[in-house]
Amino acid sequence: MSVVEEQMQQPAAPAGPMVRTLVGVAMLSGLLVVLTFHFTKPYIDENQRRAIEAALFQVVPGAVTRRDFLVTEKGVVPATEKKQPGDTLFYAGYDDKGKLLGIAANARAQGYANLIHLLYGYDPVCQCIRGIKVLKLAETPGLGDKIITDPAFVANFEALDVTLAEDGKTLANEIVTVKHGSKQNQWEIDAISGATISSKAVGKALNESAKALLPMLVPNIEAIETRSEEQVTGDRLKVKG
Repeated sequence: MSVVEEQMQQPAAPAGPMVRTLVGVAMLSGLLVVLTFHFTKPYIDENQRRAIEAALFQVVPGAVTRRDFLVTEKGVVPATEKKQPGDTLFYAGYDDKGKLLGIAANARAQGYANLIHLLYGYDPVCQCIRGIKVLKLAETPGLGDKIITDPAFVANFEALDVTLAEDGKTLANEIVTVKHGSKQNQWEIDAISGATISSKAVGKALNESAKALLPMLVPNIEAIETRSEEQVTGDRLKVKG
């Protein structure tokens, strides 16, 4: 009998134990992933909360406390209610007396390497964006990351016009990023030479977010302008703690 014939006549190893082992390993791996997620989620959420709060105090100058809200189909409601698909989260910044100073909201758009995530501050008095804070980006060091470090670019957001049109349904003028040195209007963003894609991504992110948020937010601004003394005190204690 040839070697090949002997090998063919040898009984195959039962597949059952091997399958059970693989299933067991997969179940254990899945369980570890779930446990890790549940264990780390509170820490991730807390770190995110602190990052948002620190960014808010930068893009809403003078703010010392915050409250979170949702823009829904029914209007503006506290963020303690369950968020539904289509709802937009935003943050209201107040001074130490409970006066509304501005609104902060998230925006994002595709940059050169990846999505650029940022937080921007809206001032309802001037109807303008008062500042931005980049939360996450993966742009080319020394080029795309100039949207954070370039003073001239940052100056675009000292009073970027986002006034609503007369019908209140959209912006009077869409935010656009223009060639470096050609800015003429307050709703234009002067791009950074050598980082045009990243500059345009910031403009696109702000334009899309403002167009979606402000028509719903502005008519309901009175609902978040002032707070009771109990709310102010409670927020102070929360921030200090």
